[in-house]
Amino acid sequence: MPLVREVTFDLLRRLGLTTVVGNPGSTEETFLKNFPADFTYVMALQETNVVAIADGLAQGLKAPVIVNVHTGAGIGNAMGALLSAFLNKTPLIVTAGQQTRQMLLSEPFLTNFEPQTLPRPYVKWSYEPSRPQDVPGAFMRAYAMAMQPPTGPVFLSLPLDDWDQEMADVDVLRTIATRQAPDPERLAAFAERIDASEKPVLVYGGDLARSRAWDAGIALAERLQAPVWFGPFTENVPFPQDHPRYAGVLPAAVGPLGKALAGHDLIVVVGAPVFRYYPWVPGDTLPAGAELLQITDSPYEAAKSVAGDSLVGDAGLAIEGLLALVTERPAPASSRPAFAHEDAEAILAGAREPLTAKQVFAVLSRCAPEDFVLVNESPSNMGELAQTRLGTTTRPDSYYIMASGALGWGMPAAVGLALAERRTGRGRPVVALIGDGSFQYAPQSIWTAVQHGAHVVFVVLRNEEYGILKAFALLEATPNVPGLDLPGLDIAALGQGYGAKSCRAASVAAIEAAFRQALAEPGVSVIEIPIDKTIHTLLGDG
Repeated sequence: MPLVREVTFDLLRRLGLTTVVGNPGSTEETFLKNFPADFTYVMALQETNVVAIADGLAQGLKAPVIVNVHTGAGIGNAMGALLSAFLNKTPLIVTAGQQTRQMLLSEPFLTNFEPQTLPRPYVKWSYEPSRPQDVPGAFMRAYAMAMQPPTGPVFLSLPLDDWDQEMADVDVLRTIATRQAPDPERLAAFAERIDASEKPVLVYGGDLARSRAWDAGIALAERLQAPVWFGPFTENVPFPQDHPRYAGVLPAAVGPLGKALAGHDLIVVVGAPVFRYYPWVPGDTLPAGAELLQITDSPYEAAKSVAGDSLVGDAGLAIEGLLALVTERPAPASSRPAFAHEDAEAILAGAREPLTAKQVFAVLSRCAPEDFVLVNESPSNMGELAQTRLGTTTRPDSYYIMASGALGWGMPAAVGLALAERRTGRGRPVVALIGDGSFQYAPQSIWTAVQHGAHVVFVVLRNEEYGILKAFALLEATPNVPGLDLPGLDIAALGQGYGAKSCRAASVAAIEAAFRQALAEPGVSVIEIPIDKTIHTLLGDG
């Protein structure tokens, strides 16, 4: 009779799950022994990196990835990245070894005491098989759960002695649906309300990117002649930011967000929460006289929306349905100009060291290729980035942030995205903008990128502080908060220590030369750039 391991690995091959991102421990070695030659093991040095690398890889591949961490301790280390994967709606099958079944009653060393509870609430499903012979079936169910909308991570706890047990050669493979069509009657009602509105506005979110609805989203905006806003903290850009209908990113606070949508009588939110707020700034949730319609693939998000009427369904299918139902509106007599980023030369006029973040982005804009992947985890500089060509996304699946706000996601996610670029043959370089505070959460990911020959350029902006927290201190009127300064860090030395080509660059010429070289040479580069310490208002002009 075959072993549990043999049946399981055969199932994983047939599901296309031949990449494991992990950090091994003693309870996982029985799973990993005699690792098959047709599988790929991506080693990371800490569990935050494990999960976030897999997150980036899965997003880049638009397919699930297996994660393997070390029992309860590994899951504990991974929880911040698991939160991000959950809110990013990334399909991951997270696995962890469990102690030997014969000893579980006495809870020996390295027992995961409550394996089904520990990763919650940041997994869709959590399970430990009742018997070894259920392991393949558990993987099949995990795959189905991860891929059914809304997609997301799941967790399996696997006792270390299960893998060498015999079992019948049972075929548990089955196919599943991965898209849910919206209720046609309710969709038709939504279309009627859109047609009846005088001045609709669209708010797009990451679901459009996941459902490959980039072109459909453009078509709907043009059909309605409606402006398109992004929801706050949209994790994957769903619409070209150089399009004439692009309006910007909504502020992440009640009052300012409501004001941004003023003048519209119908707000149509597709593929985004209603709304992803951050600081408390009071005001009207919706502008006076406005109604709201939401289309989301998540019943949970539909239920928790703070306003409006919801429809659950795949964003792409919903938009395609609306395109067949809504009336095309004539173009306005005078078309609005396309969103225009500021000219790099104008930004750099009179530049002095240390440069501002916007000036650094202007330098990078002059060098950046037409097609690349951008990852951003420099939260205090997002407003400045949006004003430059570097931060103006014009192609699908080319700009990523995390939906959670949990620092430490960006660097390893960039590594995973770079691995996906190589796997798919797209071959785009990945540029990761990282704050010097964010850098400290997951520098180990550099080593994984180096070992796998990924093409990643880490641009680390060093202002020696948690700039975003100082901006919060201004908003919340909380002076003299300790722990917001970060002196004495040597970013370039850390990058070099993990094997990356690393340098410091402060002048316009030095930054440009370093960035061009990093883009031209495949591999991993770390460029440390000092910037000025101006604190921007959190909801101001950036």
